[in-house]
Amino acid sequence: SNTNRSFSVSRLCDELAMSRTQLHNKVKALTGKSTSIFVRSLRLQKGKHLLKHTSKSISEIAYEVGFNNPSYFSKSFTEEFGYPPSTIKNK
Repeated sequence: SNTNRSFSVSRLCDELAMSRTQLHNKVKALTGKSTSIFVRSLRLQKGKHLLKHTSKSISEIAYEVGFNNPSYFSKSFTEEFGYPPSTIKNK
């Protein structure tokens, strides 16, 4: 959906009434990740769930969770989980 794609670090800062620096420091302290990597991880977790529980293609899921490029989604997914999304989809 469009809401996933339009979600950004800037929007998160607005929603939480925090500066980027404040948000970065909080997220880094809690997760050990930068804010953008943390948001990417959330998108990838959602993508993994959709891969397991829907019949949608990898490309459809990539766009749905906010990636503009399915190959970047696949590359990021592999970095995050240690295996490509196709291993879930082909089962």
